[in-house]
Amino acid sequence: MSNARITAVNLLMKTFEENGYSHLLLKKMLTDAELSVQEKALCTQLYYGVAERLLTLEYALRYYSEKKSPEKLDVPVKYILYLGMYQMKYCDKIPDSAAVNESVKLAGYFRKKSAAGFINAILRKFQRAEKKIPLTGKKYQDKQIQYSVPIPLFRTVEQEHGEQFAENFFQDSLKPPPCIIRANPLKTDTEALQELNPVRQSYSAYAYAVQIADIQHTKAFQKGLFHVQDTASQLCCQILAPEAGETILDMCAAPGGKSFTIAEIMQNQGKVYAFDLHPQRVNLIQAGAERLGLTCVHTGIQNAAQYQQDIPEADRILCDVPCSGLGVIRRKPEIKYKLLESFASLPELQYQILENSANYLKSGGTLVYSTCTVLKRENEEVVQKFLEHHPEFTPVPLKEFSKETAWMTFSPEYAGCDGFFVARLRRKAE
Repeated sequence: MSNARITAVNLLMKTFEENGYSHLLLKKMLTDAELSVQEKALCTQLYYGVAERLLTLEYALRYYSEKKSPEKLDVPVKYILYLGMYQMKYCDKIPDSAAVNESVKLAGYFRKKSAAGFINAILRKFQRAEKKIPLTGKKYQDKQIQYSVPIPLFRTVEQEHGEQFAENFFQDSLKPPPCIIRANPLKTDTEALQELNPVRQSYSAYAYAVQIADIQHTKAFQKGLFHVQDTASQLCCQILAPEAGETILDMCAAPGGKSFTIAEIMQNQGKVYAFDLHPQRVNLIQAGAERLGLTCVHTGIQNAAQYQQDIPEADRILCDVPCSGLGVIRRKPEIKYKLLESFASLPELQYQILENSANYLKSGGTLVYSTCTVLKRENEEVVQKFLEHHPEFTPVPLKEFSKETAWMTFSPEYAGCDGFFVARLRRKAE
C-alpha cells in the first residue's frame, strides 16, 4: 500500500476537518513521515491537488454516488474517494486501475473495510463514464465546479475586478505556483547558484524561477545565496525604493522576505527594523538575516497596531498587514473555502496598523501599504479611509507600472505573480 496516499488522506482530514494550514501540515508531515523522495513528491501532488479541487470533487462524488451527500459518508471514506477521483481525472501518469486498487486498500488501512465495495463501485462508475464531470448550465454553479471556488467568492472578485480578472485568477489558482527566488547580491557563488538551474526574470536582475522540491537543503540556500520570494513581494520592495543609509521599518515582517530584499537593495547599509508580534516568527527573521549575512536587519517583538515610543523615526515604512490571504490560494488552497464573513474584522485591524505606522514616518517619507489579498475592503477601502482622515499624506502614483493611481492589484497576469495589493503614500514635507 502506498504510504504517500495514506499520508495524503491524513493531511486532507487534518486540513478540512480540523481547520489546519496546508503549508504547515505538509512541512511537519513530510518531516515526521518515513517517505522516500518519490513518495514525498507524490504525497505533495495528491494532497495539494485534492485541496485545490475540493468542490469539484465533492460535486463529482455527489453526482456519481447514490447517497448524494458526501457529508453523510464516513470522513476517511470521503477523502479516499476524493483522492481516487483526483488521480483518475487529473493524474495522467497514474493508471485508473492503480487509483482504484489503492483506494480500496486505503479503506482497510483506515478500518473502513465495509466501505471497500462502495469505494470500488463509485470509482468504477466514474471510470465507465470516462471521468466526465458534467456542468449544470447555471453560470455560478459551473464556476464553482470548474474552479473549485465558492460562489460568493467568485461573485465578489468578479464584481470588484471584472469577469475576465476573476476567470483568469481562479483558473490560475489550479496551476502549480512558480518558485521564485531572489539572489543575494552581497554574496557571489555562481557555480552553487547554477546548480538550481535558475531562469532569470525580466523585472529584476536578482529574480529567478527555479524548479527544486527541497530547496532549503541545497548548498546555495545553506550558503545564503538567495531567499525564496514571490514576484509580487519583490515588486513591493521595489515600489518602497529604499536607499542605502536610510532607516526602514517593516511593521509586520515575518517570515522576513521583504526585510531581506529591502536590506539587499540598501546594500546592507543603514537600518532595517523588522518587527512581528510573535517571538518564534521574529526568531525566523533573525535566522534568515544571519544566513544571508544581512547585518543591517534588526529584529524586535512589536504589536504593529500599538504605538511604541522607542521605535525610531523612519525614512520609509512597509505595512504588509495581516489579511485574508486570498491572493495566495494557489499556494494555500484551503483559504478559498473560508466564509467571507470570517474576514470581516480584518479591515479595522489593517487600518489600525496603517494609522499607527504613520506615526513613525519622517516628514517627506514614503509609506507602502500592502496585502496578499484581492478584496477591495482590505485594500483600496482601507487606504482611502486613511487618506480621508490624514490630509498630511498624499498618494504617489505608480508610474513605473503605467498607473495614474497610487495603488495596484497584482495578479498572475502580471509576470505570473501572486494576488497582491500595493499602495504608495508620502507624508507631505513640512
